[in-house]
Amino acid sequence: MTRMATVCSGCGALMRPLFETRDWNRRVSAQSFRYERCPACGLISLANVPDDLARYYAGDYHAVPADADALEPVAERERYKIELVSRYARGGRLLEIGASWGAFCLLAKRAGFAVEAIERDARCCAFLESRIGVRAIRADDEVAALAAAAAPDAAALWHVLEHLRDPWRLLAALAQRLAPGGILLIATPNPLAWQFRVFGARWTHVDAPRHVHLVPPGLLRRRAQALGLEQLLCTTADAGSLGWNAFGWGWSLASFAPGRFARRAVRFAGRALAPLAAPLERREGAGSAYTAVFRKAAR
Repeated sequence: MTRMATVCSGCGALMRPLFETRDWNRRVSAQSFRYERCPACGLISLANVPDDLARYYAGDYHAVPADADALEPVAERERYKIELVSRYARGGRLLEIGASWGAFCLLAKRAGFAVEAIERDARCCAFLESRIGVRAIRADDEVAALAAAAAPDAAALWHVLEHLRDPWRLLAALAQRLAPGGILLIATPNPLAWQFRVFGARWTHVDAPRHVHLVPPGLLRRRAQALGLEQLLCTTADAGSLGWNAFGWGWSLASFAPGRFARRAVRFAGRALAPLAAPLERREGAGSAYTAVFRKAAR
């Protein structure tokens, strides 16, 4: 049976088959997932997105802490995020989309921002409101939820874009909703990563089927610029992006291990081996993830 050619959502060219893979990270099912790549813009997209995609986030995907005190160590490890935001924005309204249980929201609130969050998980929303003290909008449609949030001076998507069925719809809505002079921060896996060339379909940042798209930095820049957003930064060498390199070695190698205990041992070994690849992966553009910052023009 001949498959219909898929049109790239990023540029309109025809996609080409890339590989088939499975849910190697969480092993929710043994289903095969087909990824395609655009030869024109480089976007990688999942062709057969499950109708029941939400079930692949079940269980401990959002391991909500018992209380706010348990969040402190996590927030400390993520301090680089608020330090980056503070380079471009000083106070005002901050919106995080895909906030999970709120380590970054906590840091942003302490930094003086008026914080709101949009999150799909109901338990996380309850924790955000009751323990962190920020308004949380529970929504499966982030674009629709934007209408209920205040126009932000800063918006952040920390490894959220790749999960969206239609990331361009949200990008357009954010460009419209941002306050004049507001900034948008996006961190996402890098499909140009050296690690991806090593592991291919087994690369942990493919994360089938939860990662629907892997967006090249150049494509994101062009789409954002077309919406009136000026790129201020795009790097694979920030603290957050560098952290995903070691993670990638451990979890990618673990995909080859047969059992849970073996996978745990291989993840540990992979992290121990990661420093050997660090000199290469620290080169700009070669890392497993990138962080981009955009600014909306002031009126």
